[in-house]
Amino acid sequence: MDQVEAIVIGAGVVGLAIARALACAGHEVVLIEAAGAIGTGISARSSEVIHAGIYYEPGSLKAELCVRGRDALYAFCASHGVGHARIGKLIVAASADEVAYLKKLAAHGAANGVGDLEMLGGAEARALEPALDVHAALFSPSTGIVESRGLMLALQGDMEAAGGVLALGAPFVGAEPGPNGLIVCTGGDAPMVLGCRLLVNAAGLDAPDLARRIAGMPARLVPEQTLAKGNYFTCARKVPFSRLIYPVPEPGGLGTHLTLDLGGQGRFGPDVEWVSERDYQVDPARKAAMMASIRRYWPDVREEDLSPGYAGIRPKIPGPNGGPQDFVIQGPEVHGIAGLVNLFGIESPGLTSCLAIADRALEEAKKNTHGGRASRSGHG
Repeated sequence: MDQVEAIVIGAGVVGLAIARALACAGHEVVLIEAAGAIGTGISARSSEVIHAGIYYEPGSLKAELCVRGRDALYAFCASHGVGHARIGKLIVAASADEVAYLKKLAAHGAANGVGDLEMLGGAEARALEPALDVHAALFSPSTGIVESRGLMLALQGDMEAAGGVLALGAPFVGAEPGPNGLIVCTGGDAPMVLGCRLLVNAAGLDAPDLARRIAGMPARLVPEQTLAKGNYFTCARKVPFSRLIYPVPEPGGLGTHLTLDLGGQGRFGPDVEWVSERDYQVDPARKAAMMASIRRYWPDVREEDLSPGYAGIRPKIPGPNGGPQDFVIQGPEVHGIAGLVNLFGIESPGLTSCLAIADRALEEAKKNTHGGRASRSGHG
């Protein structure tokens, strides 16, 4: 049996960032991915937005890691030639009743360290974006967009340049404690058995299922995950906006918003559709509700402008009635298995936060990667 220092499961943007951080810190790392390419899951189906850190509960992991990750991501993109643009965002109140929510968001953002937010009246918002019809807006100049595929390739390049190895077509089968940490089994056309001192479960939607395949993992510490599908519709004509436009948030998501790619192409979404199975087909019938939402801030949108685009699925912990959702980064101090770090519920702003999540995962790993099992310490 071959022995490596670290194995990371899942070659999405977060797994790639973690593997890169390990390799660049001088660790021997193998990144295993069930699919035949990197970034085929959640990472391939996002809005590609660099979030500022406005929405998340002060003191939450999402708030902390989004703000840290945002700054790190802008710097990384600039140094690695990854396509990105700090174009800004307007969160809009379509009526006077929604202004109080904008003020709440502004307070959240300030508490999270987002110091550049600006409340605008309707006329001020229209001065920036004349096609808007809104009562007020909250302007976030540090929100941006990124070419996610280029980001993942840059992370992979850094990892491999530092000696990390990517193993595609290598699904995780299971793991059990071994003499020097954990013994990991993979499947696929070339099954492997590898020993490692550190195992990071960054498998996105599959993370809870894979955690249950690790011998000794307490079942009570594997959270129940609810799937929130988000549908996107593309806009056939050039949209008359140069910034991202977001309505006030809705339960489970940030509302049907306008995002732009680096070429200026507009797309609307995601909406929120709670589902029990993974299904990436976009139902054209959802356009009616989406049109009604968009018309609250862009009344000139036309039926023929929108066509089904793509869909993504967010791993929500808890579900639709469970209150605020947060990232879960679970190390040995919680579950008692030395060398294991589980990442659960890594949805938005996971892309923005990927570099900060990687740093936090490494901190958890360092707490106990030696000497077999750590002591149990409750639920965490």
